[in-house]
Amino acid sequence: MDISELSAKLAQFGQEHLIQFWSELNEDEQKRLFNDLKGIDFGLLAKGFRRAMDNSSNAVKLDHLLQPVPVHLQGSVERCSNEQLTAYEHEGLKQISAGKVGVLLLAGGQGTRLGVSYPKGMYNVGLPSGKTLYQLQAERIRKIEELSEARFGQRGTVPWYIMTSEHTMEPTRKFFAKHGFFGLNERNVVFFEQSVIPCVDVDGKVILEDKFKIATAPDGNGGLYRALGQNGMIDDMDRRGIDMIHVYCVDNILVKMADPVFVGFCLEKNANCGAKVVKKAFPEEPVGVICQVNGVYQVVEYSEISSETANRRNSDGELTFNAGNICNHFFSKEFLKTLILEHEQELIYHIAKKKIPFIDANGVRQNPATPNGIKMEKFVFDVFQFSTNFAVWEVLREEEFSPLKNADGAPKDTPTTSRGDLLNLHKQFALRAGAKLCNSEATNG
Repeated sequence: MDISELSAKLAQFGQEHLIQFWSELNEDEQKRLFNDLKGIDFGLLAKGFRRAMDNSSNAVKLDHLLQPVPVHLQGSVERCSNEQLTAYEHEGLKQISAGKVGVLLLAGGQGTRLGVSYPKGMYNVGLPSGKTLYQLQAERIRKIEELSEARFGQRGTVPWYIMTSEHTMEPTRKFFAKHGFFGLNERNVVFFEQSVIPCVDVDGKVILEDKFKIATAPDGNGGLYRALGQNGMIDDMDRRGIDMIHVYCVDNILVKMADPVFVGFCLEKNANCGAKVVKKAFPEEPVGVICQVNGVYQVVEYSEISSETANRRNSDGELTFNAGNICNHFFSKEFLKTLILEHEQELIYHIAKKKIPFIDANGVRQNPATPNGIKMEKFVFDVFQFSTNFAVWEVLREEEFSPLKNADGAPKDTPTTSRGDLLNLHKQFALRAGAKLCNSEATNG
């Protein structure tokens, strides 16, 4: 270990404080810290920090720049004819049967807000079956493979790519192995890990979590694109003959895996990037909306527009900016390749001010009561701006979107609301199939 060379490198970027306790460390601790620091591109980190801070400080209301997504790029389950829906589904199932469609799960988050320390996908919301989010999703993959085979006489494999973080990788792997991959072929469940990025203070100095350890955090679900490239996932898709990927977040209990209608819609629009949306529940619902800003597509957060704009309506009474983002996307493989090769480093980090435990100048660990540092992250939808063929598919919230984010006791997005939404959907399925409820008081359970 050449500590003098490392010291010079750190000094160049104002990070020499990271080895201030070097002489107090044992050999293993020195090796760990040395290897961690050698692996950081401090120039790139400084550039990313400056761009993120500039972007944050220059944030303005975007009202005068906003335009809705053009009508010809939109579609809707509610406004679509049965014939057209059937055509979309037929094409989607055809692609699934041919082995051209994969699904990709963003599973880097832990269930902290749910009051548990394990990955959110392992959570059981209290269904009568006791099934976890992971099991529900695995079974839906098996079912869509069966449906495509029944339609076309050929069973295509839908590989399941699962992006974890350093905290969720091992628990997730072990959970799948313990449960026999829920009936899926193990080789078709592909785990890969997103990167972490150092946490910094407001001046861009990296925070020491311990004398021999820097504080890090996952780089956001927008770290997907770097992780795909670094972990050889695009090469894996090439080997399998995958042409398109359906990307979603782990916490939506109603997610449709490799949704053939969505796939068929995006293909009909010749889209290289597509997004599912739901209508906003009310004008000022705190959810991002998909729209155009200066002619490019992006998700605009509710805090970036005024109340007047949020409440603007079209002549038919619908909200003008009504495409609520639910983190459910379609990407062609070729679009992902282009992103990784040409645009990934153009993505700007978003900043989140957090309370980050640290070691002070006296070597004492501190647990701050107020935010003292910054975690930087990218968002998966930040790439919409690079799409040349974009499409938006509106679905019914009650059929496709019920996120699990908070512990029971919170006003929404809890185990109780998620469980109720799924049971109510299943009840509707039964009624549509001609079932009659034995108990007229039957509700969502």
